[in-house]
Amino acid sequence: MGGLREQWRRNAMHTIQERALDLFDERGFDAVTIEEIAAAAEVSPSSVYRYFGTKEGLVVADEFDIMSADEIAGILDPTDPVDSLLQAIRRYETLPYDPAGSGGSHGRGPWRRVRYFFTEPSVRMAACAAVDRAAQRVTPLLATESGLTPSQARVAANALAFGYFAALESWFEDGGIRPIAEYAEEGLRPLRRIWAPAPRQAPTDARAG
Repeated sequence: MGGLREQWRRNAMHTIQERALDLFDERGFDAVTIEEIAAAAEVSPSSVYRYFGTKEGLVVADEFDIMSADEIAGILDPTDPVDSLLQAIRRYETLPYDPAGSGGSHGRGPWRRVRYFFTEPSVRMAACAAVDRAAQRVTPLLATESGLTPSQARVAANALAFGYFAALESWFEDGGIRPIAEYAEEGLRPLRRIWAPAPRQAPTDARAG
């Protein structure tokens, strides 16, 4: 029963977000109210506030926000979190881009939502807050499973989360002409050294000396 309820909740959130993006694309972010979004999604305004908190939160919300700790542990390999993140990005990019606008099937790709992160200052602030929350949720897993100290795990988690956000901004500034994963893979490459296996030491000859 709990699983069905959770799936219904996720479907409802997806529908509300899509109807909101329809309105934002048509009239602009500032011109749309929560009440209008609720009417378009056929839910009450209180439901929109309950699921997303604010209009900005509605734009930045994604699956990670509602994942349980067990679900996060299931997709994040603490011994190679960079690769785990890249795999998640590639799954996110299953729909085509539409850098020129939001019409047709292309408008359902990442560009449609992500462009508001970097064109609306209040949405950018909400996105940064969401990235910070994501880093906080990942930190304990890195601290307990990857051999990092708590302080190192906190720095590494923030480097991963905000590194991805920086790669996303580079993708946006280039007009979305290449996959997000390419920007993330390039930008996060230096972080791989944190989790690189320690070099093996040559065996010591017991007869030496």
